[in-house]
Amino acid sequence: MRKHLKFYIDGSWVEPTGSNTFEVINPASESPAGTIAMGDAADVDRAVAAARRAFPAFAATSREDRLALLQRIAEGYEARKEDLAEALTEEMGCPEWLAREAHVPLPAAHIGVAIDVLKNFEFEKLSGSTLVRKQPIGVCGFITPWNWPIPLVITKVIPAMAVGCTMVLKPSEFAPFTAQILAEIFDDAEVPPGVFNMVFGDGPTVGAALSAHPDVDAISITGSTRAGIEVARNAAPTVKRVHQELGGKSPNVLLEGADFQKAVDSGVRYMFINAGQTCSVPSRMIVPRERQDEVIDIARNTAESLQVGAPDSGAFVGPLVNASQWDKVQGLIESGIEEGATLVVGGPGKPEGLDTGYYVKPTIFADVSNDMTIAREEIFGPVLVIEPYDDVEEAIRIANDTPYGLAAYVHAGTIEQARDVGARIHAGQVNLNGDLELLDPYSPFGGCKMSGNGREWGAFGFDALLEEVSYVGYQPADAA
Repeated sequence: MRKHLKFYIDGSWVEPTGSNTFEVINPASESPAGTIAMGDAADVDRAVAAARRAFPAFAATSREDRLALLQRIAEGYEARKEDLAEALTEEMGCPEWLAREAHVPLPAAHIGVAIDVLKNFEFEKLSGSTLVRKQPIGVCGFITPWNWPIPLVITKVIPAMAVGCTMVLKPSEFAPFTAQILAEIFDDAEVPPGVFNMVFGDGPTVGAALSAHPDVDAISITGSTRAGIEVARNAAPTVKRVHQELGGKSPNVLLEGADFQKAVDSGVRYMFINAGQTCSVPSRMIVPRERQDEVIDIARNTAESLQVGAPDSGAFVGPLVNASQWDKVQGLIESGIEEGATLVVGGPGKPEGLDTGYYVKPTIFADVSNDMTIAREEIFGPVLVIEPYDDVEEAIRIANDTPYGLAAYVHAGTIEQARDVGARIHAGQVNLNGDLELLDPYSPFGGCKMSGNGREWGAFGFDALLEEVSYVGYQPADAA
C-alpha cells in the first residue's frame, strides 16, 4: 500500500494544511492501492506563492543552465522507468506491456525533443528597429488527467522548465502514484526550489483554486470538455491565458481504394488500446455503405482476437479507471442498443470470467447514424461505432458533424486522395494513410471546437508558455 501524505512545495515535502485523504483503488482488483493527502485552497496559495518567489531568478537563467537541468531530469527519468511502470499498473490497471511499450517510453521521447528544441530555440528576433523577445509567461498552473498520466504531465512541465516558467501541478487523484515519482525525479535533479510544486486534490477544490488564482499567469488543462469549461470559467475574472486539450470523437474515414483489411484491423486495435481511454482514438469508423458488411466481418474478427484481462496476463485490453467510468460506459452501450444500432460484438456487462475489476467488453456497433448518442458523445471506453456513407461528400459531412475537433484519420488508395479529403476535415491533427499509432513529438498537438485550444509538443509547447514582447527602438537608426 502506497502512502503519499505530503505535497511538494518550494523544494521540500510538506504537510498539507488539512487532514482530508483519498483512497486510490486499483481498477483491476477493485481493492485499495494506496492513500494520498487531498489539498485545499490554502495549499494552493502556498504552492503558488513559492512559484511566484522563484520566477524572477528562474526566468533569468541561461539556456545552458536549463539544458543541464533537463538533461539531469532525462537521466533521472531513465533510472525510474520500472518504478513508473509498476505504479501505473496499480493506479490505472494498465496492461504491463502497454505501460512499458507506450506509457513510459513516450515521455522520455518528449523530454529528448524538448532538449533538442531548446538548443536552437529563437527567443528573440530583430524586426527592423524593433526587438521581439519571447519571454516566459510566469507562474503556470497545470491540471492533468488519469488516462495517460505520465506523458501528460511531462508535456506540460518540461516545456515550462525549458522556457523559464515556474509552476504548480495538480495531477489526477485517480492516478497520483506516477506523479509522485515524477516529483521525486525533479527533486533528485535539483530543480530549484519553487520552480516545480505539486498539490494533490480534486478538480472542484484544488483545480478551481488554481485556475482562479490571481498569481497564476497561465492555466493548462488536459481533461474532459466539461472540466475545461469549468477551468475557463474560473480563470476568466483574472484574464489569464487558458490552454485546453479536451475531449474528442475522432472520425476514421475509409475511402475506396484503401487497404480495408489493414485499415479496419488497425483502427479497431487503436480504438481499444488503453481500454479506449484516449481522447484522440478513431472512435467513429466512416465506411462506404456497400462495404459495411466487409468492414463488420474484419472488425468483429479483430475485436474477438483481443484478450481482456489483468495487467500481468498479457491481455490487450485492461480495465477502466474506476466504477463511475464503468457505469458511464455501460449506460452509453445501453443507449446504442436502445437507439437501434446493430451490436456487432461485445455489449453490456463484464467479460466472461472477469467479475472483479472495471472491465468492459470490447464493443462495436454498426449501422450507426450521426444523430445517435454513441456517435455524438465521447464514450472514453472500448466502444467503436461504424457509420456508413453513400459518397465522399457525405463521408466528409459526417466526419465534420461533431462538436469535437481533436484528431481525424483518412485511409485512401493514394496519398493525393488522402490529402484532399484530409484537408476538408476540421481537426487539430489529421493522420493520412499511416500507422494509426504514429506520433510525431515535434508536431503540434491539440484540437479545435470543443476539443480545446492551443497546442503542445515540440516548439509549439514552448510558444504556449511564452509572451511576445516588442522593444520598439531597440536598434536605433544611424546618427547620420
